[in-house]
Amino acid sequence: MYNKKVTNCESCVNFVYDEECGYYVCLVNLDEDEMLKFMSSSFYSCPYYRVYDEYKSAERQM
Repeated sequence: MYNKKVTNCESCVNFVYDEECGYYVCLVNLDEDEMLKFMSSSFYSCPYYRVYDEYKSAERQM
């Protein structure tokens, strides 16, 4: 069996709230196949996933 990196969009740096649309969007420019997976919630091993770390963000601000 192979290891799949399971991702959660809600904890990704690229998943942000768009005030104009009124919902969360992915900032990554996805192709058609990737967008279909994203919209159907089957994008389990997203290659663009990066964990949002608020401590690391605060560290850069200091």
